[in-house]
Amino acid sequence: MIKTSDIRVIILISCIAFTLNSNKISAQNLNTYKSDKLVLKGDTLPYRILLPKNYNPIIKYPLILFLHGSGERGNDNNLQLVHGADLFLKDSIRNKYPAFVVFPQCTEKDSWSNYQSSRIDEKTTITYSNKVDKIKQQDLLKALIKKLKREFNLDVNRFYVGGLSMGGMGTFDMVNQNPKLFAAAFPICGGANPKIAKRIKQPSWWIFHGADDEVIPSKYSQQMFDALNVLGADVKLTIYPNVKHDSWTNAFAEPDLIKWLFSKSL
Repeated sequence: MIKTSDIRVIILISCIAFTLNSNKISAQNLNTYKSDKLVLKGDTLPYRILLPKNYNPIIKYPLILFLHGSGERGNDNNLQLVHGADLFLKDSIRNKYPAFVVFPQCTEKDSWSNYQSSRIDEKTTITYSNKVDKIKQQDLLKALIKKLKREFNLDVNRFYVGGLSMGGMGTFDMVNQNPKLFAAAFPICGGANPKIAKRIKQPSWWIFHGADDEVIPSKYSQQMFDALNVLGADVKLTIYPNVKHDSWTNAFAEPDLIKWLFSKSL
């Protein structure tokens, strides 16, 4: 049986492979995301933040929180921008959908959520908590949002959260920890315990997964969709045929993703 640490190694290898084959973001564009950090009780959460184009402090802006996968953990405050950052840098999006976009970075030995994994006969099984667990990285994320609310004029009715892989799991957990905070959530190749569905049914959900994902099987997204759908939540699921763990490439290419996201409000 492979432990959680081992499945993280598998995810790390997968993410690195896709990173090497992906289009690289220029240093100039990366610098558009300003570097900052949150310190809470001796723990540090590095993050990068993209301000709205032509930012006007009088205007209230939406907030997008994006959680990276295992392969982007660390403390360099840079690696977390590998996947997704370029999407929000597009002029077509920044001009039409001005918002604060935040990419925090999880420390190397931690996770955005609480889960246990095993891999037997090349099949992965993941067990998710059905509780609101005490998770250091989640506490840091909550403190980060409070910090941003103090520093900027945010539209509290239009907070959005998304993430991929470990960050997809973290997206479900972030809503579980803060069930009334977000208007919409978009987890990519993630999963959670269906028993938390009643607690997380408030936001609108768009769940993404690759049908052939061997790192985090798509059944975990399917289960969450089914559980939320039964409760009458505003939820939709997109499963990409013949796609493995890298379903984020397809998700980021969805022409209606950003339009859908910004249409949601509490």
